[in-house]
Amino acid sequence: MTTRDALNAFLDYEDVPVANSADGPLAGTTLGVKDIFDVAGYPTVGGQPSRLKEFPPAGETASAVQILLDAGARFIGKTQTDELTYSMMGMNAHYPAPVNRAAPQRVTGGSSSGSAAAVAGGLADIAVGSDTNGSIRAPASFCGLIGLRTTHGRIPLQGAMPLAPSFDTFGWFARDAATYAKVGELLLGEDPHEAPLTRPVRIAELEACLFGEAERSVYAGMLGKVLHQFERQPAFLALPLAPERLTAAFRELQAYEAWQTHGDFITRAEPKLGPGVKERFEAASRIDRSAFDMARGTRANFIQDFAALFDDDMVLIMPTQPTAAPMKSATAAELDSYRSLTAPLSALAGMLGWPQITIPLGRVHEAPFGISLLAPAGSDRQLIRLAAAILA
Repeated sequence: MTTRDALNAFLDYEDVPVANSADGPLAGTTLGVKDIFDVAGYPTVGGQPSRLKEFPPAGETASAVQILLDAGARFIGKTQTDELTYSMMGMNAHYPAPVNRAAPQRVTGGSSSGSAAAVAGGLADIAVGSDTNGSIRAPASFCGLIGLRTTHGRIPLQGAMPLAPSFDTFGWFARDAATYAKVGELLLGEDPHEAPLTRPVRIAELEACLFGEAERSVYAGMLGKVLHQFERQPAFLALPLAPERLTAAFRELQAYEAWQTHGDFITRAEPKLGPGVKERFEAASRIDRSAFDMARGTRANFIQDFAALFDDDMVLIMPTQPTAAPMKSATAAELDSYRSLTAPLSALAGMLGWPQITIPLGRVHEAPFGISLLAPAGSDRQLIRLAAAILA
């Protein structure tokens, strides 16, 4: 299977007509859909070509995608994803790497790689993705886009290939805040979290993940722009769990769930898995139920302890990633090092199930570099409005 555009964003599936409304709030916009979401008449391969033989084309369109079609968005194709979504760099061994138009020598990030490439490159106005461990937030930061990891469970994932269900969330990319807000209104409805987000907070342990002096300098400038939206100076909170323990618990939970999701397919079909993905699934297959239960207990305690520190009017300002996107020429060891550095930044929202939005405010090393806002569950649209005000 190949891609069909210069940015390697879209997959070369046979075109099947997909109906959309002739009018609506998204009329005139184009839509790409990450190839983990069903679109009627199309296969859902999830970045692993062996699935073509295992699963027939979808009979129905994923419910959240259908909402966008009914609002007037025009489907223009399925977009690339990392293999079985179990990676974050956007370098799937079975396909040519998507091109990051904002920094062509660097990765797009993943696993929503094709969706980010399509929007950043101007091929689509909106592109659907998912976020289990940063798969919206990392590509958005790397490609200079707005990207929201939504409150876990708020947007149904009916018709989506899962990875780790207790972390999987729906997300999307757009280049401008107005388009982003239109999609959010359609998919999210009214926020159940009613308290205004008026009190900024910071966490030193997360800011310590910034890579170096250049990143700290750019981050300080972005922080100043964000704080301009608030009437008070930020307070500092301390993580109630050491970052390495937070990350370890997340990884065990994600890996165990990923094997429960895909282990049967991998064992039965024996697909050829790419480097990194193969090793992650092999490690996941060895995690037993007792280790999973222990990590789940750690997560439950962390949620309780963090919520006790975090008042309803607070919003956490934090780095999205430790630096700009890695170079495509980076070695496997360098990419593993990057993953370790970014792990606490990606894991926090997933462990909590809370929304986090990344805002394209900065550039470092001649590449995009985002800053994030995280807030309590159900405050997604407040975060979108805050992002729009900061970008205005």
